[in-house]
Amino acid sequence: MQLPDFKLERYFAKYEFTTEYLLCSSDCESMTIADLLALEPGAAEKFQQVWLGYTESQGSPTLRKEICKLYETIQPENVLVHSGAGEAIFLFMHAMLDAGDHVIVHAPGYQSLAEVARGIGCDVSAWTAREENNWALDLDELPKLLRPNTKAVILNTPHNPTGYLMSRADFDSVNRFARENGLLLFSDEVYRESEYDPAARLPAACDLGEYAVSLGVASKTYGLAGLRIGWIATRNKNIYQRMAALKDYTTICNSAPSEFLAEVAMRHRLKLAGRNLDIIKKNLTIIDNLIQRHADLFSWVRPRAGSMAFPRYLGGDVESFCDELVRKAGVLLLPGSVYDDASNHFRLGLGRRNLPEAVARLEEFLKDK
Repeated sequence: MQLPDFKLERYFAKYEFTTEYLLCSSDCESMTIADLLALEPGAAEKFQQVWLGYTESQGSPTLRKEICKLYETIQPENVLVHSGAGEAIFLFMHAMLDAGDHVIVHAPGYQSLAEVARGIGCDVSAWTAREENNWALDLDELPKLLRPNTKAVILNTPHNPTGYLMSRADFDSVNRFARENGLLLFSDEVYRESEYDPAARLPAACDLGEYAVSLGVASKTYGLAGLRIGWIATRNKNIYQRMAALKDYTTICNSAPSEFLAEVAMRHRLKLAGRNLDIIKKNLTIIDNLIQRHADLFSWVRPRAGSMAFPRYLGGDVESFCDELVRKAGVLLLPGSVYDDASNHFRLGLGRRNLPEAVARLEEFLKDK
């Protein structure tokens, strides 16, 4: 299979570890191992006793038991743990798709959600969310994208990069469409539990039927990207078994220390999510004020969940703006071109504590332009 460069990752590779302010990060504020272990009495001592041998390929039973608490109908045998969400996406596509299949993919979106299928030889149709519709998907477009060889719908909500949260009615409609047409639904839910209004939280797709797979990760809502722990949850035994068999060709099993730390994190996930939501909500107010002060330069659809937004730059070419900003001010924004967006949007991260300092640096830059 042939895969093009991952645009987002190649862009980050140039700047991520040499730039002072990452004002475009998709994950939330992280923490030290010591701070994580301090959440639970005795965890630090137990961590010292972690055995550094191979782990169970599907993930440790105790970690999978904790992950199940995210869901209503899922049991440990329905959870398959991976090295981050990227491996899970890659293995789902290879396990369930063949060359010549057709896939409908939520766009704009994380590149691998479309590109891996395309690399396998699938036809990919973008189901495009539009800013003029507040980044909502048009449900009337979905049946028009259906073909005789359609195999799967790939959905992401809460959405990367717009922060859009699908309504329950629309989510139910997508699930009904997949079920009635015999399609698989791969539901990227890595920002679940970061909804600004908890009452708007959607059910996990995996709880609604065996046609669905839910994707989760420790990186985003919980701010633990360095653990490299992701998972899928599904009651579909065929999907599970085929993905588990393919994992023998990738990571085989996960890091024992990471699984232990992820288990601690999942026991305290509501505290971690609450901490990061507090950061996001404070940062949202700062960005609201920034955009009001610079309405000639920026506009946005305010996000409803997650640690990202997708504003539009009104002052010229967004790629030139982002390039000049990082070179002259040490502030990194992510141009929308990494999402194949041609409408001058950029990704803005909301989950880091240093956002106020980054915004101050941005405004100093704007004064000098």
